[in-house]
Amino acid sequence: MNIQRWIARREPNWQRLDALLRQAEKKGLKSLRAAEIRELASLYRSVAADLARARTQQLGSVLVQNLHLLTSRSYTQIYQGSRRQEWQAVVQFYKWGLPALVQQTFPYTATAIALFLMGAIIAWWYAWQDPTFLSIVVPENLIKLVRDEHKLWMGSIVGTEPLASSGIMINNLSVSFGAVAGGMTGGAFTAYLMIFNGLSIGAIATLVGQNHLGYPFWAFVFPHGSLELPAIFFAGGAGFLLGRAILFPGQYRRTDALKLYGSQAVQLVFGIVPMLIIAGTIEGFFSPHPNVPDPFKYLVGMGLFVLLVAYCCRQLKADSAL
Repeated sequence: MNIQRWIARREPNWQRLDALLRQAEKKGLKSLRAAEIRELASLYRSVAADLARARTQQLGSVLVQNLHLLTSRSYTQIYQGSRRQEWQAVVQFYKWGLPALVQQTFPYTATAIALFLMGAIIAWWYAWQDPTFLSIVVPENLIKLVRDEHKLWMGSIVGTEPLASSGIMINNLSVSFGAVAGGMTGGAFTAYLMIFNGLSIGAIATLVGQNHLGYPFWAFVFPHGSLELPAIFFAGGAGFLLGRAILFPGQYRRTDALKLYGSQAVQLVFGIVPMLIIAGTIEGFFSPHPNVPDPFKYLVGMGLFVLLVAYCCRQLKADSAL
């Protein structure tokens, strides 16, 4: 191989790639036109091949180093640039996309809320009418602790916060994912989970209320429940979206309906995971802490809920202002 002739033939490509990289490094990848970005990617592959040949033919350390530098700079711009765009897309989703999606799919979330409340009201009614009803829904050890010792069970978390917090997160995530996956049963299992969780909360709330422990109980629930319960309702809404695609595809073919509503359900899942992680952290480290005054716990819970509602209404307000 005539080295000088090969270098003379390939050098314009190296210079062109260097010029494109200088512009991208100075002004960002967005400063390049679409055709220039495609050219940069093509030149990167070409120069990478040149680097491999230069190493194989042992064409000199200076040339190899220069080509290696070019390929490294190209890799950084192409792949880290795409990762930056991915992160920007994630930020935009949580900033605007998720609130808009929550509003768009709210009828399904409202269905989940209605079923949960129905379960809670049924539990409250039967617990007052028939005290033995509580033993069907609430574990016997909790009933004895509340009725016989007039104590709540949250104190057991104190001292084991990291373990308790991780366990709470896993449990909440499993319930939420179960509610979403329940959509594949036409929403039947999702409805069951919403009603069952409503029955559980309603029965426990009635138990502590009957034994005059409602105030500290709700002080415990409010801080994390302000995020945890809405997240579970969103998961229920995602499950009903899938159920709607299966049972009532409408003008779409069932496979197309599953793609459309399934995409919305997946996006809701991406939204609820951070909520459940935050809620689990609060429930493990903050809610049961005996040194935090109950009024402050109520204040934190209500504040978080107000912030969540304001966040979910964000896109709606932005649209109404236009």
